[in-house]
Amino acid sequence: MAIKLKKSYRFALRSSAFIAVALTILLSTVLFFLAKLDWLIPGLIFPISFIVSFSIIQARVERFIYRRVKKIYDDVSLLESSSFSSKPVTTDMKTLTEEIGKFAQDKKIEIDTLKIREEYRKDFLGNVSHELKTPLFTVQGYILTLLDGAMGDSKVREKYLKRASKGVERLIYIVKDLDLITKLEAGDLNLEKEEFDIVELIEGIFDLLEMKASKKEISLTFDMEYNNPIYVIGDAEKIQQVLTNLLVNSIKYGHTNGTTEVSVENLIKNKVIVRVTDNGEGIPKQHIPRLFERFYRVDQSGSRKEGGSGLGLSIVKHIIEAHGEKIYVESEVDVGSEFSFTLEKAVNREA
Repeated sequence: MAIKLKKSYRFALRSSAFIAVALTILLSTVLFFLAKLDWLIPGLIFPISFIVSFSIIQARVERFIYRRVKKIYDDVSLLESSSFSSKPVTTDMKTLTEEIGKFAQDKKIEIDTLKIREEYRKDFLGNVSHELKTPLFTVQGYILTLLDGAMGDSKVREKYLKRASKGVERLIYIVKDLDLITKLEAGDLNLEKEEFDIVELIEGIFDLLEMKASKKEISLTFDMEYNNPIYVIGDAEKIQQVLTNLLVNSIKYGHTNGTTEVSVENLIKNKVIVRVTDNGEGIPKQHIPRLFERFYRVDQSGSRKEGGSGLGLSIVKHIIEAHGEKIYVESEVDVGSEFSFTLEKAVNREA
C-alpha cells in the first residue's frame, strides 16, 4: 500500500535525492581523478548526504511555511471564524487550500446573506415611511386648513376633525401592528395556550364581521354544519386575530355577492387544519412566495383601494409559527384563494 506523504515531505525528499546524487557524482569524480576512489565511498556519500540534506531542507521548509501559514491563520482568526481558528495549524498545502477554500465559501454565503438583509432593511424602511407618510400628511393637511381660517365654520371644523381623527386611528393601527410583529420576530410575545372550541371562536368572528361583509354582500359560512365542538390547543386571542385577518382580507378582495367559507378538518391524529376559502380576485402565482412579507402588496402601483397596515398576513404567519404550526396558501386569479393553517388538537376532548 502506497504511503501518502505531505507535500512538504515530498519536496524535501526529492530535493535531498537530487542533492545526494549530485554530491555523490561530484565527489566520486574528484576522487577518481585523484586516483583515490574507493567504491565504498559513493555508497557512504549518498546516504549521508541524503539524510543531512533532507533534515536541513525539511526543517527549513517546515519553518518557512509554518511562519507564513501561521500568519494566514492569525489573519483569518481576526475575522472571527471560530471553526477555522480552533483547528491546529497545518503545513500541508492541500489541506490548507481546502480549508481556505471552505472559509472563503462560507464568507461568500455570509456576505450574500448580509446583502439580502440590507436590501430587505432598505425595503422595510421605505415601506414604513410610505405607510406612515400618507396618514401623517392627511392629518397635517386638515389641521393646517383649520388653522388657516376654516376653524370658524362649525360644519367644516367637525368634518375635518373627524377626518383627522381617522388618520390618527390609522397611524395607531400601523404602530400597534409594528409593535406586535416586532415582538413576534424577537420571540418576546408569550403565548397563553389553552383548550378552546375553534368552531365557537369562528362563529364569534362571523358575528363581528357580519356588517363589514354585508356591505359587499359577501356571505361568511362554514363548509358544513358543525353540531359538535372541536377543541384545539393554542392562544385563543392570537388565533382569533389570525382568523380575523384572513377573513377581513377575503372580504376586502372578494367579489360582490361572493362567499367566504371556513372549514375545520382532521389532518392527522393530533392535528386539525383550518381552511379559509373565497371566490374573490385571487393572487398571481409570482406574488405568492412574498405574500407574507411585511408591507408587501400584490398591487405594486402604490395606490390602494383598501386600507390596512400591510402587516396582516405577516402577523398571521408569525403567530402560526409561534405556535409551532404551518400556514399554506393556494390561489388562482379570478377563481379565488385558500389560506389554511394547522393547530394541535386537544386529544383528551371529544370533537
